Amino acid sequence: MRKLALTAALAAGAIVLAGCSGTPAEPESGEIRVWLVGADTPQDARDYLIETFEDENPGSTLVIEEQQWTGLVDTLTTALSSNDSPDIVEVGNTQAPAFTSVGAFRDLSGVYEDLGGDDLLPGFVEAGSYDGTLYAAPYYSGARVVFYNTAQYSQAGVEVPATLDDYVANAGAIAAALPGVSGVYWPGQDWYNALPFIWENGGEIAVLDGETWDAQLSSPESLAGLTQVAEVMASSTAPKDGDETDVWVPFREAQGATLSAPSWAYWSIIADADQAPTALTDTLGYFALPGKDGGAAQVFAGGSNIAISAKSANPTLAESALKIIFSDEYQSILAANGLVPAKQSLGDQVAAASPELAAVIAEAAANAKLTPASPKWADVEAARLLQDFFVRIATGGDIEALATQLDLDIEAVLND
Repeated sequence: MRKLALTAALAAGAIVLAGCSGTPAEPESGEIRVWLVGADTPQDARDYLIETFEDENPGSTLVIEEQQWTGLVDTLTTALSSNDSPDIVEVGNTQAPAFTSVGAFRDLSGVYEDLGGDDLLPGFVEAGSYDGTLYAAPYYSGARVVFYNTAQYSQAGVEVPATLDDYVANAGAIAAALPGVSGVYWPGQDWYNALPFIWENGGEIAVLDGETWDAQLSSPESLAGLTQVAEVMASSTAPKDGDETDVWVPFREAQGATLSAPSWAYWSIIADADQAPTALTDTLGYFALPGKDGGAAQVFAGGSNIAISAKSANPTLAESALKIIFSDEYQSILAANGLVPAKQSLGDQVAAASPELAAVIAEAAANAKLTPASPKWADVEAARLLQDFFVRIATGGDIEALATQLDLDIEAVLND
């Protein structure tokens, strides 16, 4: 993804930061425009937001305008720097830093406690913060959990792992005991599932040192995690240059005993494209990826943040709407529709096949961590640096040499 034109718009004075002197007085009533992306937010939640807001703010109206994920960054870049900016916007969590870093959103510090405070998903708070200030609050998450074939685990003589080292050992043991079966089904391009190994061993992708990004995939800690990644990948029969698209298909066909995937993959594992039950319906288990020392590991989680535009004409009314979005009632509607809510305390309400799966999803979501909060991180993804790196690891490349070069490549993008 190219560098955002939003930076130029800010530099030209197109965006008026909240709290600047000369900000016109806000009218007592008005129209609030809320941009939600795609169809993830259920209709029940939309209706609740509109009705509650208009009941609490007589004379004001709230309008929801649905946007599309395709081209969203460009759409937001144009809208947030215009004189017709929406008041509240949803943005992908990895996209958020591109906007928080250039003043496109209002400071939410004053309403942080009203939105949930320390109950909010910490990884998403980090993604929506810049220079220690929260600008885009968590909206919802999709946690990654580990699915496993209980019958194949029994045949291989392994148990649910208690630590990350156990998880790695299981992968090799299963592949050895069941020839042709992946201990962990892992296509080479899938970098999302590699990040927990780096983080759990004390490594990082890149950290900010003053004003310069320091990539750290070649650090001893990161290399320890990458070595584990290579070991698990060696247990996989998945294509070494494949991606994570539809990974549940070979898993439900018993080609792999273990699969780490977003929680919603459950429904695609137990039923095929025609909604017919699959063979795994009665032999499917799940657990949160274990950490280095036990407990749940830090895992990558997708999802969204939500913010108030810096150019909102009705910021106080927008705050009123945001408080409704973060109410237990609204967040519980999201949970009932299978989304992991922004509040950790409501995680056990996520709609799932069983209370046990709901608890696993909540545990994983509470330990979510995201990519470096750089406005240029999207450029790293667009350049496919991580995908290419892990394909080379999957095919037996020299991990330290590859990581050293990748650090240079990432720094070149983030520090450009």
